[in-house]
Amino acid sequence: MSYVGPDFDPPQPRRSRRRPLTVAVAALVPGALLGWLVYETVGGSGGGSEDAVGTPTSSSSTPASPTRSSTPSTSSTSAPDDEKPSTAPTTSAPAASGPLKGKVVVIDPGHNPNNFQHTADINRKVNIGTGWKECDTTGTSTNSGYAEAKFTLDVAHRLRTQLEKQGATVKLTQDGDRTYGPCIDERASIGNKADADAVVSIHADGAGAGQRGFHVILPGKVKAGSADTGPIVAASAELGERIAGNFVRVTGSAPSNYVGDGTGLVTRKDLGGLNLSTVPKVFIECGNMRDTKDAAQLTSSAWRQKAAQGISEGIVSFLRG
Repeated sequence: MSYVGPDFDPPQPRRSRRRPLTVAVAALVPGALLGWLVYETVGGSGGGSEDAVGTPTSSSSTPASPTRSSTPSTSSTSAPDDEKPSTAPTTSAPAASGPLKGKVVVIDPGHNPNNFQHTADINRKVNIGTGWKECDTTGTSTNSGYAEAKFTLDVAHRLRTQLEKQGATVKLTQDGDRTYGPCIDERASIGNKADADAVVSIHADGAGAGQRGFHVILPGKVKAGSADTGPIVAASAELGERIAGNFVRVTGSAPSNYVGDGTGLVTRKDLGGLNLSTVPKVFIECGNMRDTKDAAQLTSSAWRQKAAQGISEGIVSFLRG
């Protein structure tokens, strides 16, 4: 997702945050990382198998150079059958029971498989409080043509299933059922109107080769125009930290080696989807589609299931307190 466009300016270096929960997640993430390192030593192949995890690299606070992907292919031999958009309703029916009964979660699958056919529409500028940005972008893709928009929908479907099993009511901002978008301001509005208890926007990055790992983007404190994140900054940080810790533990993936100083957490003030939110919300970049080792994971159905599980367990942890 690190290329010019709406919500995709180069990430800013992470400023340290001193919150009590950071201490808690600091204890969680190293423990999960220890398991990841054991996996690497004992069983990690580092190759291109379904669930291979690459060799860990040292973290760096230097942001990735922005790259804009070419238009992703609408069909790819690397994309399995389960990438086809679901025909299920965009909003789930509330489950009868479960620990998340009464909770509403909005899942925001980044981009839209049809965006590339509507460039004039997605290039239209919308107000994000601090300025103007394009409505949406096409997203990135792997070198083999597996589109980010397909990845985000697949993980969103898996995540929805996980959360519904916990009793949550789940709403998607789009399910491949729109001609394009929605625009970034509407994506925020969908979560706000649902009075969501948590919103997660799913993405995969488009950084340079060798830049690996996931990171969770937290909203910075912004008050400008229609943007006022002050009321959601603390809760969003807690949501993001819990997702990061569980994502490491479940997937075995390491935090980004190019943003976040090895924490897997990045705070930004330039994202319309976060700036305009009035409910707790984070973005997760699940990996870098332009790195061959990360791409091997992102194109793996088994790994995407783990990604959805890790995100789900982070959300459950946040909502249960």
